[in-house]
Amino acid sequence: MTALDLALPAAAALWGATAGALLPRAAYRFSAPAGEEWRTVCPGGHPIRGWLGRRLCEQCARGTDADPRNARRVPSDGVAAGTERGLPTDDDTTAPPHSTDPAASTPASVEVSTPAPVEASAPRADGEPAAADGEDAPQGPPAPDDETRTGGAGGNTKTATTHEPAPATRARAPRAVRTAPLALATAVACAALALATGTRPELAVWLLLAPVGVLLAVVDFRVRRLPDPLTLPLAAAALALLGVAALLPEHTGDWFTSLYAALALGGGYFVLFLVNPGGMGFGDVKLALGTGAVLGWYGWPTVLLGTFAGFLLGALYGGALVVLRRAGRKTAIAFGPFLIAGAFAGLLVGAYTA
Repeated sequence: MTALDLALPAAAALWGATAGALLPRAAYRFSAPAGEEWRTVCPGGHPIRGWLGRRLCEQCARGTDADPRNARRVPSDGVAAGTERGLPTDDDTTAPPHSTDPAASTPASVEVSTPAPVEASAPRADGEPAAADGEDAPQGPPAPDDETRTGGAGGNTKTATTHEPAPATRARAPRAVRTAPLALATAVACAALALATGTRPELAVWLLLAPVGVLLAVVDFRVRRLPDPLTLPLAAAALALLGVAALLPEHTGDWFTSLYAALALGGGYFVLFLVNPGGMGFGDVKLALGTGAVLGWYGWPTVLLGTFAGFLLGALYGGALVVLRRAGRKTAIAFGPFLIAGAFAGLLVGAYTA
């Protein structure tokens, strides 16, 4: 084993650790439930700017807290209370108008036994009142586990939605993704790809795409969502970068097979989506375009191996959940992480045997 054989995986691991350390902010912002906008504020209520970084916001990086008078409740979807979903929030640095309400001058450390009333919004055109936190008032009977918001199981919904919930019952803010696991996972993936691929030109493609794959796996595992800004560009970037690698000497793959494999695997997953929409999400169909392009570089046997490995890993995980009684036979799980893991396993075997 030469010095280059040792230096290449080390350099790849260093690149992976550096790239993975910049993913926590993107993982947090993309981890919004389906149908909701990407998160724009951190759990502390600070606005998030940019997509890459170890910290969610500059205020959190400096260790400063939000002004208690300007703090706004952050629900689980990351959208500040009092704003409509999908719309940008007000600038948090703007001072609120002076209030004569005695509760407004109460220090944050002192608990108030009676929540301060909030003025109800004007009725909508359909006659239903709007909730005080900017969301539509709940329709029908309230859920049993939301008695504080509704004033008890038999409480008045209209009265309850005009009061701010007590601090102990507010929705827990979403957690940020830790930097160390992301950096470690990306570093290990890049080092393994370097060991399997060697000095061939396609290694640069794998190292550029690996952080995106780790990010997609984390987001899908957290909220069962594969963002279009990641899946579709992944397929396009894979084909474009592999097209450049095909022009360089000493490459061992075929670009046209990558193109055909992307179309074949994407088409196959699309058929599965049409047959069973509840078991296969359309995001998996878009992700299959990128994984097919990557696996197709080393030929059709690699495509079959990576596809089978993804289904096998997903089945083993689902079976383990059923055995541990943490899920039922019809419980839906995020398939994206296993689709990516299977493609990674197939790529390692294809690169090593090429």
